[in-house]
Amino acid sequence: MSADVESSDAPILVVEDDADVRDTMVQVLESEGHAVRGARDGREALDALRAGLRPRLILLDLMMPVMNGWQFREEMEREPALASIPVVLVSALDPGTERTASIAAAGFLHKPFELDELLDAVQRAIAHPA
Repeated sequence: MSADVESSDAPILVVEDDADVRDTMVQVLESEGHAVRGARDGREALDALRAGLRPRLILLDLMMPVMNGWQFREEMEREPALASIPVVLVSALDPGTERTASIAAAGFLHKPFELDELLDAVQRAIAHPA
């Protein structure tokens, strides 16, 4: 894992197509002292990663236009510099389905979620990345 990913200064990347949900997640995490960056879909997030962004954690919605969470994760895993970044899946889908369980993740946050659940999922993933 690169030093940038381990750094507490590295941001959390929120990949969520719903602007209200994304903005709320960003605001809550920033209010807790985290540096945060948002992306509207997997393509925007992947472009940022390929441009050098190295977040300490990615909160990844699965159901998005342009590039969904499954496609995004597949692309991440093809690139060694990106594959080790921990990902927490964020979805209304059942975490036990075969398709959802097929994604390597440091955690799962089931929508709709309470803000304390978001903070707990982030703290767990940062403390014990998968």
